Amino acid sequence: MDHRAVLLALCALLCVTFAADEIIGDGHSQELSGAKLSLLGETSNGTNATDLTYGFISCAVAVVFYGSNFVPVKKIDTGDGMFFQWVLCAAIWMVSLVANLILNCPRFWPLAMLGGAIWATGNITVVPIVKTIGLGLGLLIWASFNLLMGWASSRFGWFGINAEIVGKPVLNYTGAGLCFLSAIVFFFVKSDVQRVRTAEETPLLIDNTINSGDASSDDSWVDRLRPSTKRLVGFSMAVFAGLLYGSSFIPVLYIKDHADDPDSHFHGASQFDLDYVFAQFSGIFLTSTVYFLIYCAAMKNQPKVFSKAILPGFLSGIMWGAATCCWFLANHYLSAVVSFPIITTVPGLIAAAWGVVVFKEVKGLRNFLVLGIAFCLVLTGALLTAFSKV
Repeated sequence: MDHRAVLLALCALLCVTFAADEIIGDGHSQELSGAKLSLLGETSNGTNATDLTYGFISCAVAVVFYGSNFVPVKKIDTGDGMFFQWVLCAAIWMVSLVANLILNCPRFWPLAMLGGAIWATGNITVVPIVKTIGLGLGLLIWASFNLLMGWASSRFGWFGINAEIVGKPVLNYTGAGLCFLSAIVFFFVKSDVQRVRTAEETPLLIDNTINSGDASSDDSWVDRLRPSTKRLVGFSMAVFAGLLYGSSFIPVLYIKDHADDPDSHFHGASQFDLDYVFAQFSGIFLTSTVYFLIYCAAMKNQPKVFSKAILPGFLSGIMWGAATCCWFLANHYLSAVVSFPIITTVPGLIAAAWGVVVFKEVKGLRNFLVLGIAFCLVLTGALLTAFSKV
C-alpha cells in the first residue's frame, strides 16, 4: 500500500511540475494579469483540448489523493493527533516550497497565510473524527460542509469577495440544499471503528512512570468517550472542519478580486491560483507549529509522539499538498465552477469506498442503503451546483 501511494504522489508532483512549466513558458505572471479569474469564472486560456486534458487530469489526481491521503495512517496509532498534524503540515509546506521554486518564486502575499491558518485549525479535528466515526463517514460530512461554505461565500459575496451571478439560480439553490441534506443523512450511518494497539505503538515521549500506573494512560480523550457520545462528537467536529475548510480559499479570492482596484493594496496581484500556494501552505505550517507548541506546554513537555506515524504522516502530507496544487491547476484549466463541486465531493466517495471495502467500517444492509442515498444526494447536488452556471 505504501509503495503504491508513494508512486501516486510522485506522479502527481510530475503532473503539477509539467503543467506549471507550460504556464511559465507562456509568461503567466504577465499574461494572466489582465484576465480576471474568479471562483466561478471562465478559464483565461479557453476550453481547447489541451486545457481540458490538463484540467481533468488535475481533477482526477486531486480527488484520488484527497480521498486516500489518510489511508497510510488509518491502521497506525496517532494518539491525540497533534504530533501527526505537525508532521503532516511539515510535508505540506515542503510540497509548496517545490511548487514555489518551479514558479520562480512569485510575490508572497501575507494575507494568503490566513487561509492556511484557517485550514490548519480545522485539520486539528481530523484524527479525532477518524477515531470516532471513521475515515469514510468523516470525510463525506466535512466535504459536504466544505462545498456548502465555498458555495455560499462565493454566491453571496461574503467576507468582502465578489458575489457570483449564476444563470440558473433554481439549480444552484437546489444543489446546495441537496448537499446539506446529504450531511444530515450521513449522520444516520453507523460506523464500526475499531482501535487496535500493540506494544510497539507506545508513544516515544511519555514518561514511563506515568505509563506504569495506568494501562490506559496512553489513550487520548477520544478513546475514553462512550460509544453513544463518539458519533455526536465526531459529527460535530466534521461539520466544524468542513466549514473551516470551505473558508480557507477566501483570503486568496479576496486578493484576486481586489487586484484590479488601483486604490487597493492588492493591485496587480496575480490571477493564477498556484502563485498563492506557498503563502497559504506557509500559513498552514506556521499555525500547526504554534498549536503543537501550545500542546507541548499543556502536556508539560511530554507530548505523545508515535514513531510509526512519522513516515506515513509525511506521506499523507505530500499527497494532500499535491492534491491541493492540482486543485489550483484544475481551477485554472477548467474553471472552478467545474472543479470545485467535483473535488469537494468525489473524495468523500473514495474515502467511503476505502472505509467499506478495506477497513469494514460500515456493515449491514440498512447502513449500506442509507449510505447509497447519501451518495446520490451528494452527486446530484454537486452536478446541479455546477450546471447552474453552464
